[in-house]
Amino acid sequence: MCLSGVDYFSTLGYQPGIAILAAGALAPVATVVLVLVTLFGAVPVYRKVAGHSPHGLGSIALMERLVSGWAGKLLVLLLLGFAMTDFMITITLSSADAATHILHSTESPLLIPVTLGLILALAAVFFRGFREAVGVAVVLVAAYLSLSAVVIGVGLRQLVTGPGHVTDWWHGLLAQQSNPWLLLALAVIVFPKLALGLSGFETGVSVMPLIRATDLATRIRDARRLLLTSALIMCTFLITSSVVVAMLIPAAEFGPGGTADGRALAWLAHEYLGQWFGTVYDWVTVGILWFAGASAMAGLLALLPRYLPRFGMAPEWARRSRPMVTVLTVIAVLITLAFGASVDAQSGAYATGVLVVLVSGAVGVTLLSHGRERILAAVTTAVLSATLAANIIERPDGVRVAAFFIIGVTATSIISRAWRSFELRDVGVIFDPAAEHILAAHTTGTRLALVPAAPGGDLALKSRRIRQSNHLQDESLLILEIEVADPSVFAEKLRVRGTSHDELSVLNVSAASVPNAVAVIALEIRDLTGVTPDIYFEWAPGNPLRDMLRFLALGRGQNATVTREILRRHIPEERDRPTIHVS
Repeated sequence: MCLSGVDYFSTLGYQPGIAILAAGALAPVATVVLVLVTLFGAVPVYRKVAGHSPHGLGSIALMERLVSGWAGKLLVLLLLGFAMTDFMITITLSSADAATHILHSTESPLLIPVTLGLILALAAVFFRGFREAVGVAVVLVAAYLSLSAVVIGVGLRQLVTGPGHVTDWWHGLLAQQSNPWLLLALAVIVFPKLALGLSGFETGVSVMPLIRATDLATRIRDARRLLLTSALIMCTFLITSSVVVAMLIPAAEFGPGGTADGRALAWLAHEYLGQWFGTVYDWVTVGILWFAGASAMAGLLALLPRYLPRFGMAPEWARRSRPMVTVLTVIAVLITLAFGASVDAQSGAYATGVLVVLVSGAVGVTLLSHGRERILAAVTTAVLSATLAANIIERPDGVRVAAFFIIGVTATSIISRAWRSFELRDVGVIFDPAAEHILAAHTTGTRLALVPAAPGGDLALKSRRIRQSNHLQDESLLILEIEVADPSVFAEKLRVRGTSHDELSVLNVSAASVPNAVAVIALEIRDLTGVTPDIYFEWAPGNPLRDMLRFLALGRGQNATVTREILRRHIPEERDRPTIHVS
């Protein structure tokens, strides 16, 4: 809870101030709307997400289950772009606000250097080890929530005992709008600007594999308990902090350069608990804001390696944490420089990323639910979608920032997939008993002619052409019939079935790529039988460039050329690999 909580709870460091800037005296009412959406919308949705994604893939996993093929892969890349926006801006925004607390100003010339230093320090923690990161998170969350409870408690006592605070706030609220229904409508309109901390839900499910459990059912139960507990704690702090900030801090202090700008609760700590306590609270706030990036970093390290390498859309080193920490840190540095370490400038992009991920989770839960649960999920989807639309209309810069991540993720993924298409993607071959019997019958000599073929063709005619064109007389001829199922799949276990057709022995297999399946099965036959097959292709009639693009997108095209290249890269010595014949 503390690892995801450094993201979720740390938003108390800046959210009360952002609420005042967005809604003025209406901030407590708008915060109540946020709490209602959290408890009756986000919590039920993410409890369902936890049930469908016990391995930490989050809401994106739900959408992946609903859409297959290349369309599904592109949808996942789109959502990964928004998730990266959410998590990366969490790192940079929280570090920028931590720097603001250190410097007591958003106008200091040291703001960018201090922010960059905090980002590099965060990277150093992850280079040290993940267990250390979890230990730091527990200490920071416990200290921050305890001290924040003291600050808010003193603030509430001041409201009760001090003269005029509640009355002044109420008059300011009525001056802003006297009609209670319009007040509520305004609170709903302002709500999107306050939806920053909701990213904690996606982080909460992304760290599910860290929950110690004897089975998946226990992990899901404990993850749901984690989500509900976090939400209840946070909602209590959100409402009480919004009340004391709105009623005790002069509005002028929230403006750019004001003493409460980006540090509202810290302002109260200094004002009502003295310099010593205020300084301690400042540094604890700095700590949790700085380490909020740890939660986001953990989310990215859980998310990206489970998708992109599996899709063939990232190098294998992307599965290792330290290279990924390096890449993500470089991106965070560039974002900080681009935004000038401004919390307000980054909040739009942050909210956009958060809300898109939340909407995707709500849509997935709606489609996978039934009855009353589906109705509740559909209502939540509508509320979050309206919130997202309002946020995009008011702050379109968030979509522009997300577009950079989406374009970057998609472009690098396509290039990586094209480059890795020539790898030998061998995750295992299983021959059924009939296929094993066929192999045993055809590998009694020293040569075996393996003939790849498309399903549905005239196999007898093809075998005659192959024999005539290559002057094959007595060689054992074995047809390998390959059906391309889902070409968007990068690597999969091949299950080979043995059959016969027109007195020909046929091996049937369903695969994502014809050349890769031929190469993998040929090498498996060599290892099982000791006979290295010769592979016989016929020339493709199409344009070579078009066929190469067909191979990349559809898993077939330039089969002979690509099969030879896959084998050449895997086995450098020509005498050790199957020979390719084309006629």
